[in-house]
Amino acid sequence: MKNLALGRLSAIPAQLARWSLDMLLPPRCMLCGETVAEPGRLCAGCWPMLDFIAEPLCPCCGTPFTLPVPAGMLCGACLAKPPRYRRARAALVYGGGGRDLVLRFKRADRTDLARGLADLMARAGVALLQDADLIVPVPLHRGRLWRRRYNQSALLAQALARRSGKPAIPDLLQRLRPTPSLGGLGRQERRRALAGAIRVNPVRRELLRGKSVLLIDDVFTTGATSGACLRALQQAGATAVDILTLARVVRPELV
Repeated sequence: MKNLALGRLSAIPAQLARWSLDMLLPPRCMLCGETVAEPGRLCAGCWPMLDFIAEPLCPCCGTPFTLPVPAGMLCGACLAKPPRYRRARAALVYGGGGRDLVLRFKRADRTDLARGLADLMARAGVALLQDADLIVPVPLHRGRLWRRRYNQSALLAQALARRSGKPAIPDLLQRLRPTPSLGGLGRQERRRALAGAIRVNPVRRELLRGKSVLLIDDVFTTGATSGACLRALQQAGATAVDILTLARVVRPELV
């Protein structure tokens, strides 16, 4: 009982600091800025603006099905050409409020959103986090990193590491050369643009052998970027690679 009382007393300074901070800077909704109960949350009005990905979905690529399907059934794309990754999951459909949330975090210096966004990702990727030995972000080229000042995927990876207790290695992958913006490019054009652009950091290579890796990115579009990372990780000795993103582009004609 004495130890329990001491534990409760030791938590009081942190609680007081939190209350004081909330009085000065009330927590705001990640999307609209309305006051919310805790930092990194969405208000009741913004929840309907986001299209969360949930069952039923393809157990391999995570694409949501529009109709109920038998348990374990793969989507047509995975049946036709099984991916080299083990599983892919995303928290949100990239569109509407989901797109606004991604762009606010990625291009508007809203690094404070990383923790709340990682919480959404963790719910979508519970099994992936449990099975991971290492958490690895998709890398930025140093030129783009210098201009943007942060790698949004690395921030998400670090927030997921703190939440899960699994180690994140932000510099395990390296982008050797700048690549053009992939927006508007087709699948094959994206693949050509990324050919040879990503490698495993030589000083980190030994960490991969026999390990299950969770690759983190902000958006899954065609899979070209994650595919380039996947090839580098597997060639360096990773036994399995899962992919977890904040959002994914969903094409209704493919589900």
